[in-house]
Amino acid sequence: MSDVNRAGAVGGWTRVVTARPRLTLLLALVFTALTVVAGSGVGDRLSSGGFEAPGSQSSYATAALADRFPDSQPNLVLLVDTRGADLDSAAVAAQGRQLARRLAADPDVVGVSSYWDTRAPVLRAKDGGSAMIAARLRGDDDAVAKEVKRIAPLYRGARGPVRVSVGGNAEVLHEMQTTIQQDLVRAEMIALPITLVLLVMVFGSAVAALLPLGIGIIAILGTSAVLRGITGFTDVSVFAENLTTALGLGLAIDYALFIVRRFREELAAGAAPRSAVATTLRTAGRTVLFSALTVAAALSAMLVFPQYFLRSFAYAGVAVVLLAAGAALIVLPAALVLLGDRVNALDLRVLMRRRRGRSEGLADAEPGARYAALARLVMRRAPAFAVGAVAALLLLGLPFLQVQFGTADDRQLPSAAESHVVQQHLRADYAGSPVGAITVLAEHADSAGLADYRRKVAALPGVVRVEGPVAAKGDAGSAYLTVIPAGASVDSGPQHLVGEIRALPTDFRASVTGQAAVLVDTKHAIAQRLPWAAGIIGLVTLLLVFLLTGSVLVPVQAVLLNALSLTAMFGAVVWVFQDGHLSGLLGFTSTGSIETTLPVLMFCVAFGLSMDYGVFLLSRIKEEYDRTGDHQASIVFGLRRTGGLITAAAVILAVVMVGVGMSRVTNTKMLGLGIALAVLMDAMVIRTLLVPAVMRLTGRATWWAPPVLRRFHDRFGISEGGGPQPPAGAEKGAAPHSGEMRDPEPVSST
Repeated sequence: MSDVNRAGAVGGWTRVVTARPRLTLLLALVFTALTVVAGSGVGDRLSSGGFEAPGSQSSYATAALADRFPDSQPNLVLLVDTRGADLDSAAVAAQGRQLARRLAADPDVVGVSSYWDTRAPVLRAKDGGSAMIAARLRGDDDAVAKEVKRIAPLYRGARGPVRVSVGGNAEVLHEMQTTIQQDLVRAEMIALPITLVLLVMVFGSAVAALLPLGIGIIAILGTSAVLRGITGFTDVSVFAENLTTALGLGLAIDYALFIVRRFREELAAGAAPRSAVATTLRTAGRTVLFSALTVAAALSAMLVFPQYFLRSFAYAGVAVVLLAAGAALIVLPAALVLLGDRVNALDLRVLMRRRRGRSEGLADAEPGARYAALARLVMRRAPAFAVGAVAALLLLGLPFLQVQFGTADDRQLPSAAESHVVQQHLRADYAGSPVGAITVLAEHADSAGLADYRRKVAALPGVVRVEGPVAAKGDAGSAYLTVIPAGASVDSGPQHLVGEIRALPTDFRASVTGQAAVLVDTKHAIAQRLPWAAGIIGLVTLLLVFLLTGSVLVPVQAVLLNALSLTAMFGAVVWVFQDGHLSGLLGFTSTGSIETTLPVLMFCVAFGLSMDYGVFLLSRIKEEYDRTGDHQASIVFGLRRTGGLITAAAVILAVVMVGVGMSRVTNTKMLGLGIALAVLMDAMVIRTLLVPAVMRLTGRATWWAPPVLRRFHDRFGISEGGGPQPPAGAEKGAAPHSGEMRDPEPVSST
């Protein structure tokens, strides 16, 4: 595409979004109102599961056991505390049997087992102070969530001589969903006021500070409506709500900061509002579009995974990114046309000004001179900064080499949560019902074959005992065995045992499930799809950055440096959440493992956000390089013009993510705090230290591309400056010799 065609396209787009700005804002208001209606009640339609791999052996066995042997996998537990009375006394026994009969009479409950009816030792606490009633609620995760919400209040609390607490996987998931929704509201109440204060400090204008919040509201409400529609035909994780709020607000702030800053630059240079908007869309608008596509590509990579927990973040992430970019490129320009110079109104920093009494806009909040000086210092000592920064980041990431993957359970909840207390009690006091048992479903098997198979399983190393087989009523060919392994399900022993059990030769179909088997299948599914996800992210990022810069080396640098920026996040995740450091301060229970899907999610989100800042910086460096052909001065210019902007955006996004990280659910806490750390490391180490150092070391080769790719970029590439315009006498793509790293004058006077 030629520069003329580009300019024509941008001019046409500018006329579309600014010709009738009042109508544009009215339509945006109508759209927002419709999304409020369309997205209402989305939280009640979200699910708490989605960590298992559908189609796996463990998934099949779990579903088959739930259908044929409902009492083999109870998901509801009533823990009956005798409050000091004899467990077998007449009054306690009568109350226990009454509770069991009442539960069994519920049409949505199957497989009720009570200690007082069965006398099974596995249902009695070792100290005799409590016993349990186990049952299974029918249906999928959504149906179970509705039923446990109805049933639990009917049983918990004092019941005659006993006190009943509700636990089991159904109550754990319900309590987790409720806690997340409550924490989300609290995070918004905390993060929004702080964010508004930071925006006022950055913009220096209350009017300008409100613009990003408006863009964020449109993106968040629009994404809620999208998720509400998606729940009509597939499962969506409740955790996606957290990402919607954080990314919607964070990206809206990023995009609005970039666009409003460029608009104010043009106004300060004497442009009329409509002309300033046209220039802004041609320059910063293109960068925002490229950034949004890059972030969306990183998030869409999660669609290759079978777990709907990960796919849910792709649904929410892609929707919120595109809506935030769309609002920033449509609604925001219309508002800027109407505001004009009033975008600088209500300057709340007047009292803090030391040098000038008039408003100076964002330039006051952006210490450009200091970033320029830093860029010069880094480039003078580029090898030292490059080696030192890389070594420090790798050192911070070393704990991740000791990562142990596990599955989410009740310990995700606060220690005082009722279902957590119940499950912890079962782990500690019910030796006959250990958490982490391996269950084997046998189909089309005769009694002799089952007996022989049981002996083979019992002889395997790491097996404590084998219980069963238990045959299905009315189906002589189906039965199940319970294998008690040595060690917890996240340990390597039980996981290895799953593989050995599956490898045993049989004359019938044997399907293995249980926590260890689910973990093995989940890890296998992620490992199988991970190269595809990484390939999608890498290839799309390389292509988009090439189209932005016209360089072969810059995209490679961008991908490698972005990946490097995540090492501190992954190291901190293991050191803090797996090993339990700071668990008291942060208020969580360490399980000694990391939920298997979390690192994948955190990588995709953090990588996308890092590329967001990378595109902002590279676009300004490329714009200045196209204008002057001076490689080193362009780096100084780019960091001077975007360093403060990127830092401010990163700090604000980190505040939003820390708000998410204040959740009482460990996975959400890990997600929020981990991404906040990654964003800050990217803004303060990668963009300010490593990028200038590496670009200085690569020199002229930074902008090299073979002739065929250069012609491709000349035709299809997009740069913030609207196309390469090297100075007369300078060879395109090669920096002129310059003995001095000059700091070019800003485009606008500040």
